[in-house]
Amino acid sequence: MIELMDTTLRDGEQTSGVSFAAHEKLSIAQVLLKELGVNRVEVASARVSEGEFEAVRRVAAWAARTGYLDKLEVLGFVDGTVSLDWIESAGCRVVNLLCKGSYKHVTEQLRKTPERHIADIRAVVEEAERRRIDVNVYLEDWSNGIRRSPEYVFQMIDALRELPIRRFMLPDTLGILNPWNTYEYCKAMVERYPDLRFDFHAHNDYDLAVANVYAAIRAGVKGIHTTVNGLGERAGNAPLSSVLAVIKDQLGEETSAREERINRVSRLVETYSGVHIPPNKPIIGEHVFTQCAGVHADGDSKNNLYCNDLLPERFGRVREYALGKTSGRANIRKNLEALGIDMDEASMRKVTERIIELGDKKEMVTPEDLPYIISDVLHHDNPQEEHRVRILNYSLSLAQGLKPVATLKIEINGEAYEESASGDGQYDAFVRALRRIYSRLNRPFPMLTNYSVSIPPGGRTDAFVQTVISWNYAGVDFKTRGLDADQTEAAIKATLKMLNKIEDQGF
Repeated sequence: MIELMDTTLRDGEQTSGVSFAAHEKLSIAQVLLKELGVNRVEVASARVSEGEFEAVRRVAAWAARTGYLDKLEVLGFVDGTVSLDWIESAGCRVVNLLCKGSYKHVTEQLRKTPERHIADIRAVVEEAERRRIDVNVYLEDWSNGIRRSPEYVFQMIDALRELPIRRFMLPDTLGILNPWNTYEYCKAMVERYPDLRFDFHAHNDYDLAVANVYAAIRAGVKGIHTTVNGLGERAGNAPLSSVLAVIKDQLGEETSAREERINRVSRLVETYSGVHIPPNKPIIGEHVFTQCAGVHADGDSKNNLYCNDLLPERFGRVREYALGKTSGRANIRKNLEALGIDMDEASMRKVTERIIELGDKKEMVTPEDLPYIISDVLHHDNPQEEHRVRILNYSLSLAQGLKPVATLKIEINGEAYEESASGDGQYDAFVRALRRIYSRLNRPFPMLTNYSVSIPPGGRTDAFVQTVISWNYAGVDFKTRGLDADQTEAAIKATLKMLNKIEDQGF
């Protein structure tokens, strides 16, 4: 069993521009421990700020009530009793003591001899034992230490191994390792000290963090440090999602984590951190379970010829089939099946041609767009007229020094309604007017959970704007898209699609 220590709330928060509020730290810690099931969570660095102290105190209070206190860890420093006082006052019981793992660091940064540093560490560890605080030790810059001054690393371990230290943690602090020397150096530690517990802490400066984790486990290391979405200093740390998949599929090892919850955790951290997940990020990226080529969709229909062990259902996802110039009829048929639409071959050919045409223009076609495209291609009536919600008219006004105002007239199931509202922007005013109408009807209105705008490169003022809005309605998350040369109009189109989706599906 491989032990996972997630450091999103400590090392992950060292990502440039990332700072978690107290309630966000608590929420992330709860999801990591209760839902995902990682073994340990590093929640903060001691002595950072009053806000950090309050956040740790709240997390520790929850953990004490629910039996997770021994799974919370705080980074502390070799500073006598200062860090221990901070950690103890916050209510935590485990310190990850930051010690120097290379001769260069101890002599040039601390300007101490190894013997003096060891004596200082010993004093902190003995004081922690007196206070019944468990100790793990980080050997900072261990990767450079084992490469350039291995005798110093061994001197440190030899001097500390008899102390009540639960784990010796081996950081690749500057992300300099590769899988070959990671294996070599970790193997040297495991074989020299078979009775000690080692963790490996990877950084991703060369994009080798996950590969180095693989090598460390192959060498016999049983503890791995990760962050959600790979957050962390500089290029970040080993992403938890990828590490989970590699441990199970490539190494045949087990962890305590429930991988079907990883997508929820990743989206939560994305929201709180403000750092967007790249769409092609393995396991958690928006597009990684999307087949684009028609031949792949065809193969999936024939005994899953284009599937590997990374099945989306494992990670709380579903496979999707992109619509564009490379998709072909197989992708379209997969999307039609999901929508419950059956079409003859002639109609299928016309729809395919239109989707390819849109793809050549670089327009994104989504499953939500299919009913509109079908109505247009097969010369049905205007698709808006077929829907149960129609915008009859609207007016948006914008004046310097005044709040934007929207006046809206819509038709819902044949009945017309009109409202006006002001807002912080034109689209905000539009939505406020729409909410007033739904409030009059005593009907719930979906919660907008995310809003993104993409504009093609080139800087053209008449370029199409694609607005993607994420919604939550009755516990269901979904997205709608709008495409227009005007950003507000694109958002309104996406909103209209949302309203009709709710009416049509009745959830």
